Amino acid sequence: MKMPTLQAIVAAGLAAAVGFGGLFVTHAHASDEQYLPSFVYRTGPYASSGIGIADGFADYITMINERDGGINGVRIRLEECETAYSNNRGVVCYEERIDRYGGATVIAPFSTGITYALIRRSRNDNIVLTTMGYGRSDAAYGPVIDNVFPAPITHMSSMTIMLRHIADQEGGWENLDGKDIVHAYHDSAYGREPLPVLHHYAEEYGFTLHEMAIGLDQRAVWNRIRRIDPDWVTLLTWGVMTPTALRTAASVGVDMERIIGGHYVSQDEAVEPVDQAAVGYRAANFHGAGSDYPVYEDMQRYVLDQGLEAGDGDQFGNIAYSRGMVNAAYIVEAWRQAQAEFEEGRPSTRAETLWAWQQLTITESRAEEMGMLGLLPEVEITCENHEGEGRALIQQWDGENWVELTDFMAADMDVVFPIYKESAQRYAQEEGITPRVCD
Repeated sequence: MKMPTLQAIVAAGLAAAVGFGGLFVTHAHASDEQYLPSFVYRTGPYASSGIGIADGFADYITMINERDGGINGVRIRLEECETAYSNNRGVVCYEERIDRYGGATVIAPFSTGITYALIRRSRNDNIVLTTMGYGRSDAAYGPVIDNVFPAPITHMSSMTIMLRHIADQEGGWENLDGKDIVHAYHDSAYGREPLPVLHHYAEEYGFTLHEMAIGLDQRAVWNRIRRIDPDWVTLLTWGVMTPTALRTAASVGVDMERIIGGHYVSQDEAVEPVDQAAVGYRAANFHGAGSDYPVYEDMQRYVLDQGLEAGDGDQFGNIAYSRGMVNAAYIVEAWRQAQAEFEEGRPSTRAETLWAWQQLTITESRAEEMGMLGLLPEVEITCENHEGEGRALIQQWDGENWVELTDFMAADMDVVFPIYKESAQRYAQEEGITPRVCD
């Protein structure tokens, strides 16, 4: 459908205002529904971590459709595409899905590798990538990668909180001098993402950093770690390799109380298969645990009780499921704010969706209205900062449940933001991107 001249002028002006990196293309919605592709990995080596996220993501969208009739009457059409956590399959899903049903305006890749593969494509196609706690940390610097939003936290920010907790346990930052800290990680962009932060803190506070990439032979790596006898281990693994890591660490005598995982090593499937051997293990988390939130009552009433759940229902209430819900809630709120600004009762365009993400604000009072206070991290996005405060807490496994050891803490932005900016500016030079000027 050809856009009328005046409408095209307004759309082109909006595209310039939000700073699209690629050629602006209007996408008139032939459907009355808002299309949402969902990239999932229900199969493959990391399925144990992906199934819960996929279920929570889909079930939250179903709840919005069934409880509210969608967003101001605009129902959301969710369509899953199986990536098996493969970068190549993620790209195929992207290419096959972006122009269906009036066009996708936002995608959650749920993979650091897939995110890296899609950044250039999504900028050219004017599609938002919501990379909640994964992907390129430097995407938090909004003037360069203007369509990618790692809110509410990045791996770098999470690491500052993990190290702050370690320092607190040692009686202060000054007591890290002379300590040994091992970073044991999935040998991928995901596992390496927080290394610049670790290098910074090691130099500033005098601890020795040992980098240990984990491959197929975990016992060899954990035997090396045991010989180092570190004071602390930071852990960034994924999927079935996490319970294997914890089980192997315990078997060779590494103190579980001294292992602290990143926020994607904090899910239930990381510890439940290990049983009591994981007791004492700590991890960062950027949202609340459990299901004691009003939104879960609505999820039960409008989704599970109606037999509309995406999976078997066995993920309901676990951390992965809540994580999927939180990401879906961010997407819904951005569309809600886009409709409030431009026009209620119709699907939002790509330009409008990007505009909404570039100033997405969810306050404590709004989270309470959503029934997600304590579960959904509050966020305030700006042109310059696509992350927000980068807040997380530290939780500990007691053999049955996650116990919160701390309140939510803000990341050390004085450390991470200069790293973001420097890295993003290098990326801009490599890609020929002219950074936006933020007011």
